[in-house]
Amino acid sequence: MSMGIISLITIGVWFVAIQEFLKPEKKQSNRKIIILTSSGSLLTLVLTISLFQNSPF
Repeated sequence: MSMGIISLITIGVWFVAIQEFLKPEKKQSNRKIIILTSSGSLLTLVLTISLFQNSPF
């Protein structure tokens, strides 16, 4: 259950980050991009580690 929630949050964070990157350069917020990219990377790392720990191999 928690993996599903973390997965949805991760997808949402990356979606918002991509939307920020698609804005014209003058309207982009550097702080927002850094926060979204950092949190997206951290959440992706958490998911990856969880998947390897739950792997039967």
